[in-house]
Amino acid sequence: MKLLEVINPEAVSESDVKEYPVRETARAVVIDDNGLIALLYVASDNYYKIPGGGIEAGEDRRVALYRECMEEIGCTVEILDEIGSIIEYRKLFTLKQISYCYVAKVKGKKGKPDFTPKEIAEGFKQIWMPYSEALALISKNQATNQEGKSYIVPRDLTFLQAAQRFFES
Repeated sequence: MKLLEVINPEAVSESDVKEYPVRETARAVVIDDNGLIALLYVASDNYYKIPGGGIEAGEDRRVALYRECMEEIGCTVEILDEIGSIIEYRKLFTLKQISYCYVAKVKGKKGKPDFTPKEIAEGFKQIWMPYSEALALISKNQATNQEGKSYIVPRDLTFLQAAQRFFES
């Protein structure tokens, strides 16, 4: 998968990051039948993100994406294409995170998310909106915590911008 960006706001050195554990994630820009895309709002820290999360040990990336979409937006999805990957050097968590992102389409009816207790406590909310509105919203987003501000918002903005070709036709 094509590498889109390395996010390294804390200027972690290559030698330091070699010591960090690696976390891989699968994410998607998910489109419904009306051309709307799914976002998650994290109220506790005032940011928006695209659906996705960690790949479990031995789990295939695509299988992880299907699971994450069912959990976070309550939808079965069909993967249409790859968007690319982003690597984050997270000194804040002494972690190297690699996110693989896809464009996916909702298959069947939309369901309800099955948020974890932590996600519920953080005020996760699922929303659907046109691509242009989602891009503008994330572009202007001012997360109140370091993780959202330095990693999640820039990462997901890059993924949304890279997915633009799917919304121009």
